[in-house]
Amino acid sequence: MLETKNLKYQYTGGTSLVFPDIHAEKGEHWLILGQSGCGKTTLLHLLAGLLTPKAGSIQVGNTDITQLSGAKLDTFRGQNIGIVFQKPHFVKALTVKANLQMAQYLAGVSQDEQRIRSILDRLHLAHKLKSHTDALSEGEKQRVAIARALLNRPAIILADEPTSALDDTNCEEVIQLLKTEAAQQQSTLFIVTHDQRLKDNFEHKIILNNQ
Repeated sequence: MLETKNLKYQYTGGTSLVFPDIHAEKGEHWLILGQSGCGKTTLLHLLAGLLTPKAGSIQVGNTDITQLSGAKLDTFRGQNIGIVFQKPHFVKALTVKANLQMAQYLAGVSQDEQRIRSILDRLHLAHKLKSHTDALSEGEKQRVAIARALLNRPAIILADEPTSALDDTNCEEVIQLLKTEAAQQQSTLFIVTHDQRLKDNFEHKIILNNQ
């Protein structure tokens, strides 16, 4: 489902990162672990097609996303890759519903209000459908970000430091939520983190050390 080979990234100014090869099957859950500065977020952005590698390939299904660009890459990402950023970003002037409808529109998929209501209901957010995102609590914003990442039934879910600011109880709740939702739609899940609490929750792990 997702495979990388000989992946390298070059920062402006000379810093170079080399990443281990990945071979992840459909429905597997992976943890990418490492301390700050080791390239975790860079790897996640490469897998999402948000950065272009200096060398190597990133195969999602039958598509090498390093060979896509512009609108083709944007559409492919919207339809196949769901991203939970470390800090959620929304259009503040829009409601939760409108932000999620925008995610469907940008991916080129049909507007599906029932899908939006269903996924918000599973995340205990159905009552926030018409709320503006800037009126949500931080925990609610995080769950809306997860809803947006899952909305278009992506083959790949990428989550960047989803537990870094959470206590133990909420940490466990968010991880189980991501794993449950990924399992429900047979998505391959990658969680990028420095949070050592998660290391025993995943069978598949990548430990990064680019320092």
